[in-house]
Amino acid sequence: MTAPDFRLDPGLVRRRAGRAAAGYGSVDTLAREISRRMGERLDYIRIEPKRILDLGCGPGADLPAFAQRYPGVPRVAIDSAPAMLAQARGDTGLLKRLLRFGKPADPDFICADAAALPLARGSVSFAWSNLMLQWLHDPLPALKEIHRVLEVGGMLMFSTLGPDTLKELRAALPPSDAEHLHRFIDMHDLGDALVGAGFSDPVMDMEMLTVTYTSLDDLLRDLRTSGSANAATTRPRGLVGKGHWQKLRANYEQLRRDGRLPATVEVVYGHAWKAAPKVAEDGRAIVRFERKPG
Repeated sequence: MTAPDFRLDPGLVRRRAGRAAAGYGSVDTLAREISRRMGERLDYIRIEPKRILDLGCGPGADLPAFAQRYPGVPRVAIDSAPAMLAQARGDTGLLKRLLRFGKPADPDFICADAAALPLARGSVSFAWSNLMLQWLHDPLPALKEIHRVLEVGGMLMFSTLGPDTLKELRAALPPSDAEHLHRFIDMHDLGDALVGAGFSDPVMDMEMLTVTYTSLDDLLRDLRTSGSANAATTRPRGLVGKGHWQKLRANYEQLRRDGRLPATVEVVYGHAWKAAPKVAEDGRAIVRFERKPG
């Protein structure tokens, strides 16, 4: 898990996501690439879901791929930001909403917190979450909820960001008592959280991607436009001084190579299954009887 003194402001995360919803598609190149790579991993996994959950669906860019990969399978899209769901639905007016209402091919759109899913136990076969878990300072409650709504034999597949994400920016920041940058959870801690949530056979892997920018301002603009600015409860509450920014820019400028500034992204991928329980909720052992062959 993250350090115990690090916490995110969930209300601020939702508000920033809401403000970013309309323009998110202009800066979602990384999310689209990570989704594509998740899809490549899914190609090697045999699963025939009866109901799909896209948790943290954002503006819904992953939903068409599910319809293509699993034709006719019902989809549930959940996000905590109403404006993101409006983008996913394509809500541009009352008439369009009325025309879309009740179409069987449309996903069900639900605004909800990842740690309190309004879904029945065992009602989902496949849960997908692309770049959502990093917005939770403790992912365990959400993982437990995902485990609850999955049917036995169901699978969770997710991506999130690891500790080396934006390591250049972190190193370039001048010393400060305030939290200027998001912290990210280590891959091994996420694996432990999956087991703690009840999942079995977790598979984790990681890769480093490098995005380059012409200027530090472009990097910061991408973070703001995507709603990814710092949301730590210990973030600076006032304006930082001119000297802070000058020092930050000077430090980062030393990393320029071939006219570009690098920004590392550590992408963590994982998938795990919901196995049949060995004990009941009250702690009693479950004994299964099977008919002998013949």
